[in-house]
Amino acid sequence: MPPAERRAAIVAATLPLVLSHGAAVSTRQIAEAAGIAEGTIFRVFPDKEALMCAVTAAAFDPAPSLRRLAGIDRALPLRERLVAAAAILQEGVSGAIALIDALGLTGPPPQRDGRQARGGHTGRNDAFRAAVVDLIGADAHRLTVPAAHFAHVLNLLVFSGTHPKMTDGRPLAPAEVVGILLDGTLRPGSREPDPHHHHTAPEELDD
Repeated sequence: MPPAERRAAIVAATLPLVLSHGAAVSTRQIAEAAGIAEGTIFRVFPDKEALMCAVTAAAFDPAPSLRRLAGIDRALPLRERLVAAAAILQEGVSGAIALIDALGLTGPPPQRDGRQARGGHTGRNDAFRAAVVDLIGADAHRLTVPAAHFAHVLNLLVFSGTHPKMTDGRPLAPAEVVGILLDGTLRPGSREPDPHHHHTAPEELDD
């Protein structure tokens, strides 16, 4: 197996073990899961810390999710496209939170040298917002807000509606997230009067 493929296979085998055992997972467990000798791990990674850094980097890499967002069929109706996007974003949030909890972290882990991954939170969020704007495409004129703001709010709702500490065990479904944005929660015909709107009194109409 080429070195790059071997490295990716070891990382893929390690991630579910980290989610189950945290940082205490042993290289023996990893080797058994990957179907390799334990020594093979250290021919690919200098030590266990390097392997764990590779696992967290892969878990927080936005590229796979961005590719999936780009692959959503643009011929689908806007709502269906957005629900598909929300599902992809939600999977990414769930996976990241699960890994953070498993490792006892308070946020995305830094690289081995202590630096945050290139772009950090802002870079990832910008990329996801841009992907959603691209997904909205020619339907942007149908929104009451700019597509970029819509994408921003979508990301906020997905995160807050997925995080277990915010949802109390009742996460929002992707269709619900999109429904809140596109439809709101006020019943049709039950809109409250705008207190700032000037209503013309009957006597004024007679003038």
